[in-house]
Amino acid sequence: MPFLVSLFFGFAPMFLFAYILYWTDRYEREPKVLLGAVFIWGVAIAAGGAFVTNTVLGMGVYIFTGSERATDITTASIIAPLVEETLKGLAVLIVFLIFRHEFDSILDGIVYAGITALGFAATENTHYIYNLGYLENGWEGLWFLVFVRVVLVGWQHPFYTAFTGIGLAITRMRQSGFIKFIAPILGFSAAIFTHAFHNSMSVFFGGLSALAIGTVFDWTGWFFMFLFILWAISQERKLLKKHLQEEYSLKLISARQYHIATSAWNQSGARFRALFNGRYKATRRFYQVCGELAHKKEQFEKMGNERNNSEIIEKYRGELAILKEKTGE
Repeated sequence: MPFLVSLFFGFAPMFLFAYILYWTDRYEREPKVLLGAVFIWGVAIAAGGAFVTNTVLGMGVYIFTGSERATDITTASIIAPLVEETLKGLAVLIVFLIFRHEFDSILDGIVYAGITALGFAATENTHYIYNLGYLENGWEGLWFLVFVRVVLVGWQHPFYTAFTGIGLAITRMRQSGFIKFIAPILGFSAAIFTHAFHNSMSVFFGGLSALAIGTVFDWTGWFFMFLFILWAISQERKLLKKHLQEEYSLKLISARQYHIATSAWNQSGARFRALFNGRYKATRRFYQVCGELAHKKEQFEKMGNERNNSEIIEKYRGELAILKEKTGE
């Protein structure tokens, strides 16, 4: 029973957080299959690989130094951040390289990175809650670790790995130049630094004081990341307003559809109404295509006919023409 409780509170909140991230990508949502794949990568490959690698390297440090304190500091501040951010970042890199057509914006980078990290956190939280919570201090320890891992530091891993996603997204939208080269390096470095900073606070201060100080710093970082995400969402809206003007002038979408497509709230309202008139599938697809089309037009403007962008644009326009009347808007 204690393990099942630990498993539930390790995974259930992370599923909720993953849905929140998915929900923020209002204008051009990523494929659920791909998001599920990166979450599983985080759960199994990143978390499992990190556990083995951290343990082996930690043992190596202990054999070399003979000091538990040196081992704890080195593992927490250097080994764990480097290993964990590398393994989480690999999932984002694979999406970037293989599923490049789905990697369209900074917000996409944050979503893929964040959901990978939440998968990692789900496994790590289960371990902490059961092994360091229940096995060491019984039910009281279990509930305390649930509070710490879910409420106080629940967003820590998505926060770190988001920097890797942002760096790759910036590179994705650059055709050439120094920024295209340096952005992924800076993003990955920021992920390691923020992770190492958090872990170092825990090691050097210890106890409730470390928890309090770390919580303040963590929540401050999350607040600024939240503001950045709001900015990224606003940029996506501007992108749709800019690029769907042509579709409106070509009468591929109506004035009302243009108004709905460029407002996240109006899209939500349109989908909700469609639930009751049998047009939900067509409505959802119509506004998804609007988002996909706007992003492809942006890529065509910046990158040229990369991966046949012009053909993809025409394909989406054709699909819009078919779906237009089916939405009833």
